[in-house]
Amino acid sequence: MQPKPEQERAPVAEAAIDASLLPKGYPKKVWTQDGGAVVVATGQEGGCSKVHAELAEQTADHVKVVLVEETPEPPGMCTMDLRYPPVAVQLDAPLDARKVVLEQRDVKVPR
Repeated sequence: MQPKPEQERAPVAEAAIDASLLPKGYPKKVWTQDGGAVVVATGQEGGCSKVHAELAEQTADHVKVVLVEETPEPPGMCTMDLRYPPVAVQLDAPLDARKVVLEQRDVKVPR
């Protein structure tokens, strides 16, 4: 799912984001689109890795979004840069007053 242009974003307040499961220094910017039915977060990737978002849980009081960074194994020659692409998940119902819980996971993928 591709995020929409910036003018169609509705920022999620910092108080409505639980980023305690993210590594120190990881981006914590979150917004909604499509009337709150899509949650978009800023991911982090670098070198040969790529990030995507997975919707892990939806309850009456929160949604949990896992930011998955896939790194090729075995590693090859990669640049030493960091990128912060937006990644999106589709909800069953608009976010409304629910909290967004962010988690990050690293996985190795075959080259």
